[in-house]
Amino acid sequence: MRLRQLTLVAVAALSLMACGKKEGPPAPAASTQTEATNATSTQAPANTQAAAPAAENTVGKGVFGKTCSMCHASGAGGAPKPGDKADWAPRIAQGKDTLYKHALEGFTGAKGMMPARGGGAALKDDEVKAAVDYMADQSR
Repeated sequence: MRLRQLTLVAVAALSLMACGKKEGPPAPAASTQTEATNATSTQAPANTQAAAPAAENTVGKGVFGKTCSMCHASGAGGAPKPGDKADWAPRIAQGKDTLYKHALEGFTGAKGMMPARGGGAALKDDEVKAAVDYMADQSR
């Protein structure tokens, strides 16, 4: 059984590396934030405070779509699917530092294996963390 899981994870990791795309730097979020701030300030009267819209995690969403989704969308190798609160709850309860460590360094647990950086060796630490945040936020 364990050999089967390791083989599945190895195949998934090789697939990730084989079809990994070279991507440029993520789009700067500053312009989006500035636009949101400008929209809020022009729509709200000067004497009231409008709540700022929640920032969208576009970096995490992009990394998830290009790398993480290969396993996490289907649950391959025991990967928890975003939105599966029951599967994510014990992981989230361990704290962000543990989630980040497992995603960055890799992890083998009772339910499966997480390859380091999700098999995306070229991903920067901040990109991996953004993807973890994106998936965890979908699963709260």
